[in-house]
Amino acid sequence: MTQGIIENLITELTRLPGIGRKTAQRLAFYILTMPENEARSIATAISEVKGKARFCTRCFSITDSEICGICRDEGRDFKMICVVEEPSNILVIERSRFYNGLYHVLLGALSPLDGVTPEKLKINELVQRVKNDGIEEVVIATNPNTKGETTAQYIKERLKGLPVRITRIAYGLPMGSDIEFADEVTLSKALEGRRLM
Repeated sequence: MTQGIIENLITELTRLPGIGRKTAQRLAFYILTMPENEARSIATAISEVKGKARFCTRCFSITDSEICGICRDEGRDFKMICVVEEPSNILVIERSRFYNGLYHVLLGALSPLDGVTPEKLKINELVQRVKNDGIEEVVIATNPNTKGETTAQYIKERLKGLPVRITRIAYGLPMGSDIEFADEVTLSKALEGRRLM
């Protein structure tokens, strides 16, 4: 019976990205030896995030309220939007402490072969924000890979003719990588060196 519940935990942990069977085994046995209050704290945090997390109705980042804290922050530059692929990209950019505008999360990148077309991303909502909210600059911070570049070019075309400056983060990030894995210094340089598209 005991072996069955440990095996079940190992199996469930392998569902997490980047967690193979050996890592899942180490995690399972670590959880088993943790003080009960710490293990329950982790379980509660997982339960709360699944029960309360939702997308911000403005920027589509993850929040526990209708409008996220960044969109409500009066100290931010409301004339600038940084466009990212995933909510996790915001955390990395925020760590750079260089950018102080708003965000817009696309919830993916264009990939017709994978069935990800413009209609499946939050591009129409971005266009509406630019038209309605007095946005002066859109910083495109999609990943520096084929999907990210295709998405950036598509956004540039969709915003053509609108009175907005369109910039792209500089290539301080290596091609083929993800923003999520960039360090703060590299990301700061990439934001600082952004260019017109």
